Amino acid sequence: MNASEPIAKIAAGYAFSGPALDLGALLWEGQCLPDAQVRVPLPMLNRHGLVAGATGTGKTKTLQLVAEQLSAQGVPVFLADVKGDLSGISAPGAPGDRIRTRSAEVGQDWTASAFPAEFYALGGLGHGIPVRATVTSFGPVLLSKVLGLNRTQEQSLGLVFHYADRKGLELYDLKDLRAVVAFLASDEGRPELKALGGLSPATAGVILRTLTAFEAQGTSGFFGEPEFRTTELLRTAADGRGVVSVLELPAVQDRPQLFSTFLMWLLADLFHDLPEVGDAEKPKLVFFFDEAHLLFHDASKAFLDAVTQTVRLIRSKGVGVFFVTQTPKDVPSDVLAQLGNRVQHALRAFTPEDQKALRATVQTFPRSPYDLEELLTGLGTGEAVVTVLSENGAPTPVAATRLRAPESLMGPVDPGVLDGAVKASPLYERYAQAVDRESAYEKLTAAAAHPGAGPADAPATEPERQPERREKRAEKPSQRAAHEEPSVVEQVVSSGMFKSLARSVGTQLGREITRSLFGTARRRR
Repeated sequence: MNASEPIAKIAAGYAFSGPALDLGALLWEGQCLPDAQVRVPLPMLNRHGLVAGATGTGKTKTLQLVAEQLSAQGVPVFLADVKGDLSGISAPGAPGDRIRTRSAEVGQDWTASAFPAEFYALGGLGHGIPVRATVTSFGPVLLSKVLGLNRTQEQSLGLVFHYADRKGLELYDLKDLRAVVAFLASDEGRPELKALGGLSPATAGVILRTLTAFEAQGTSGFFGEPEFRTTELLRTAADGRGVVSVLELPAVQDRPQLFSTFLMWLLADLFHDLPEVGDAEKPKLVFFFDEAHLLFHDASKAFLDAVTQTVRLIRSKGVGVFFVTQTPKDVPSDVLAQLGNRVQHALRAFTPEDQKALRATVQTFPRSPYDLEELLTGLGTGEAVVTVLSENGAPTPVAATRLRAPESLMGPVDPGVLDGAVKASPLYERYAQAVDRESAYEKLTAAAAHPGAGPADAPATEPERQPERREKRAEKPSQRAAHEEPSVVEQVVSSGMFKSLARSVGTQLGREITRSLFGTARRRR
């Protein structure tokens, strides 16, 4: 076959008529062909994707390159910065010989550019605006994943959440959850769940011990208020460019399940708040999920099913999700099947396990004129094998690609500059200071300490309470025989604080206690 024939066929597969992101130039037999550009259509970025490759092959720079171009097209981007070197996207890049050489090879008109960025940190650990979630919002399925609970314990935790929702016990932080579990495991609280199957003392003990160990790791700051509103991730700058939200994660690298599951909470929260948009001209948000293998490690079937369904359905909300990991086998096949855009960096084949993973990766690509096993082990840093979805939704030809260089700084900015940017953000005042409102812990403690008064006598703190709710709080418990002494449980549950689900809705700033695929609570925006 004439070498020009496959080159022409591959190049034609990437000649899109609409807006597209430029990834790089075609590689053929070791030669870079700047006239054959490899691109991805902008409307197809909500069809999800995978960026994979061995350590040191350039995955992070690929994220930066794609994020820059999405921002320039007015699309907000979310980046999980596990290594702490993506803050440079907010500063212009530094020109040099390597940049000039790469730009000339791939036909790139490189210009040093900075992009609008916001910096976040889980619970305020690290440089960034604190990102917190209430325990209620996080939900039992995701929390079980973080705590390492088994399926039975996960179901029991779901029962605890159901009870708290039904009784108006707000679970804002971990001490609230611990208080409710301890109450339901006590002699007074155990009958409350009898009709629902009950909470065994052994399971309650496991949950309480796990929560205690979890808090001992310094994780209590991740749960509480003010809860981060995920719609902050959808903002654009004054000049129309999309804001790049960078979640700094180096400070929690020793708690990988926590940050990977927290990322899933962000995605699930967006899923349940955004309206359906169908096929749009461009995504509302593109979400890069780094170290994706941590999310799926030791995950329950219910959790994996929920991830799969969220990824499948969130496309219609205008959100694209890119999983970033070392090999495609790190991602379950049902999830992998939803990822239409692929950027595969080099793989290593030093061991039999590596060779098996290499062969499995090759099988996930369409047929091509390349010897992919040889190609994938011979790619250099900043080179990748690419296939994406064309404008009509069909896979493009496999293309070995030398990727473009990012135009922003390829490395972290100075910590002082980063701290200044964080404190100058309009979001800093909104989220910086933690708040500890009255919730389940305070209510159960007060009820136990003052059984005669009960939490219903606490002063009202919510102006939005409706008159009928105030009337319900004034109501006395149902009449009982004069000699019958009400238990602590009866005093707590029969009080106005625990009257109805509507009470719970009003308490939680308009929260709808309806549970999502992950058991997370939906919120009215």
